[in-house]
Amino acid sequence: MAGVTVITDAEFESQVLSASKLVLVYFWASWCGPCRLMSPIMNGIAETYGDRLSIVKMEVDPNPEAVATCGVEGVPALVLFRDGQQLDATEGALPRQKLEEFLANHLSSAA
Repeated sequence: MAGVTVITDAEFESQVLSASKLVLVYFWASWCGPCRLMSPIMNGIAETYGDRLSIVKMEVDPNPEAVATCGVEGVPALVLFRDGQQLDATEGALPRQKLEEFLANHLSSAA
């Protein structure tokens, strides 16, 4: 059940904007060194919080629409959505503890 789902611009509305639960969008690029550090952290977060949170992964270069919608300027970038609304965002690599802190307020208020 839990896991990181790779999506494209075509799936952004159905997977993110129309989702019924909290969604964390992870923007990355193949040429981005810090993104490679984030991938195992994202997989671990998906395993731990998969019952309360969906995690989707989008490569920035082939998905310019979602990048523009979310205002992503650098990668890695994390953007949190609930009920189609952008709640929070951060850019740059985060250690797992900081990522859990970033998510904590939103997870505690999740239905």
